Amino acid sequence: MNKLSIIVPCYNEEEVISRFYKETNEEVLKIPDLDYEFIFIDDGSKDHTLDILRLLCYQDKNCHYISFSRNFGKEAAMYAGLKQSSGDYCVIMDADLQHPPALLAPMYRALSQEGYDCCGGKRIGRDGDGTLRGLLSRSFYRVIQKLTHMNMGDGNGDFRMMNRTMVNAILQMKEYNRYTKGIFSFVGFETKWIEFQNVQRAAGKTKWNLGSLFSYAFDGILSFSTAPLKLPGILGIFLFLLSCFMGVFALVQQIFFHHSMGGLYAVSCIVIFLSSLQMLMVFILGEYLSKDYLENKKRPIYIVREQN
Repeated sequence: MNKLSIIVPCYNEEEVISRFYKETNEEVLKIPDLDYEFIFIDDGSKDHTLDILRLLCYQDKNCHYISFSRNFGKEAAMYAGLKQSSGDYCVIMDADLQHPPALLAPMYRALSQEGYDCCGGKRIGRDGDGTLRGLLSRSFYRVIQKLTHMNMGDGNGDFRMMNRTMVNAILQMKEYNRYTKGIFSFVGFETKWIEFQNVQRAAGKTKWNLGSLFSYAFDGILSFSTAPLKLPGILGIFLFLLSCFMGVFALVQQIFFHHSMGGLYAVSCIVIFLSSLQMLMVFILGEYLSKDYLENKKRPIYIVREQN
């Protein structure tokens, strides 16, 4: 009999976690000849999420929980869940029910009968995300695919079921700065996609705002692309040509038209422009250096405070 590990990162999900467990458990029980386990990861919640998880685990022997000492982030929670899993197959799901439990059966069928290594849910539409957030998300995925040359399309999220071979490959990647969408693409494996309509959260509030999404997107680019490091060279060539043109223009203005101030303005603009680009390049290099600095410290990805 095969076993399925359901990995559920949780952060302040007291309003929805019991409903998630009930609906997901009902769907899993419909799959014949399948053993299963729930692995809830409490990512330093400040509400009563951990109390609810303790109660669920007391009532159902198939439920387990890990509670972090503080909030380490969803990336660390997913890694902890995969590391603690014992199933032949593992699926990562959000606790807010935006990942439909009804897809578990076709996902399991794709892996156990159709020969795929992974089956992911591909979100269609962005209802509830807002126009600006949807536009930024689509733009980000277009950019990161061009920079990394890996398959990280819009809608290809963390909701996916994997066989043990793929899970073990992911666990071999122990970097501190994790971007799981990129890791999924990097390890490869044969993947089937099942489309589902995006829905709003069943309860509670999203933990993602524009600031955290920008930070997450930037981390993803830095983790899987060195293209930004090439910007100084490209801009250096462009600015060299621009400075030559501006210098010739200012010289012509001064010699033939006697506009001495025009040359001064041009030089001032160039100096300011170059200074701002210098700061931008230093910022990019500093970000890569900071990532390397954290990796070299070899700090643990997460710290467990309590688990059953």
